[in-house]
Amino acid sequence: MIDPLFQVKVQCPCCENTFSSSRVRPGFRKATRTDSDFCSHYRDEVNPDFYVVRVCPNCGYASTENSLQELAPKQKELYKNRIGKSWVRRDYGGQRTWEEALDCYKLALLCAQTVGDKDRVIAGLLHHIAWMYRLRDNQEQERRFLRYALEAYIRVYELEGVNINNARLMYLIGELYRRLDEPYEAVRWFARVVNDKRIMDAGMIKASREAWQNIRQEMLEKKMELPDEVELL
Repeated sequence: MIDPLFQVKVQCPCCENTFSSSRVRPGFRKATRTDSDFCSHYRDEVNPDFYVVRVCPNCGYASTENSLQELAPKQKELYKNRIGKSWVRRDYGGQRTWEEALDCYKLALLCAQTVGDKDRVIAGLLHHIAWMYRLRDNQEQERRFLRYALEAYIRVYELEGVNINNARLMYLIGELYRRLDEPYEAVRWFARVVNDKRIMDAGMIKASREAWQNIRQEMLEKKMELPDEVELL
């Protein structure tokens, strides 16, 4: 029987130690469904999202493929003083439980915040943590981290979104507002995707239009006042 996991070699950006980290083989990455904010669900126990974070067993520095690959001496010192000095050596290189995967994400978040990684990386980690809680139907913690992720995505948009017209980012902001029961804000972001003639991403335009229509229906059922953007569709 084929092991769904395989090992990759990773060099730690902090201590430069080389270690092994598990990934899920492509043939086992078959989602049973995907939520509207791109959270994938899997039938098998092996969930690829459990293995996104790589944790150095030597110094404890946790990162992803999108994280900073090199750290300046000052960043390394910050990590060692705030997190690394308390690290108790352990190895996350094998198969992970849900609890271990969550620990890895939270450690990666702390590392990213400590060394000042990109807002986009921090937003993604926060969003993944929310997904982890969704898998366990912990709605309180899911909403908490969705809120943090939303705030981080907005920072990303304010820094770069205006220039790059990132339709996926704009859609995600609208979708997280929708999931946090703020339909008026959600509609404004979906409307931006649909109405901005510079955006050519047909998939995100379609998703935004469908979400917009769903919100309109929900608001009508709840007898809520419709914002102008809803009527402009």
